[in-house]
Amino acid sequence: MLPLSHSLALALILSSSPSEEHFKFQESAMPTAQKKRILIADDDPGMRLALAIRLRSNNFDVSCAGDGLSVVDEARRHAPDLILLDLGMPSGDGFVVLEMLRSDDPKDAIPIIVLSGRDRAGNKSRALNAGALMFLQKPVENSHLLAAISQALHMPVPGR
Repeated sequence: MLPLSHSLALALILSSSPSEEHFKFQESAMPTAQKKRILIADDDPGMRLALAIRLRSNNFDVSCAGDGLSVVDEARRHAPDLILLDLGMPSGDGFVVLEMLRSDDPKDAIPIIVLSGRDRAGNKSRALNAGALMFLQKPVENSHLLAAISQALHMPVPGR
């Protein structure tokens, strides 16, 4: 299977794909108790759209945010089951988002997977020490992403 990449994201955007607004949390025919909600936090609209399409096709409810403050606001308002967090975003990078969300009530801690194109060396340990459950390097194959999501949804979250 091909890894998610910027070229794939661009191809998805150029096709007749639905807009990002289509991927806000929404009611569906399936009871919401069975669907897990995932917040995609990435400043690249193409990456947000590509991830949203992949996750919705795997029966997840999806919401997207493109900057740090929006991620924190969306997470606090909708309490997703999991956040896919990019590190390089405006208005508060991924580390700021981790710090802000981990300062909330520990019982409300949301599992976070960092999905980043930044250099893995120092960023992985920094992200994990800041409270992320996992660190995945972009581009990531769909099967690896889905396996990480499944695992993270069943892991204890630090602080809970």
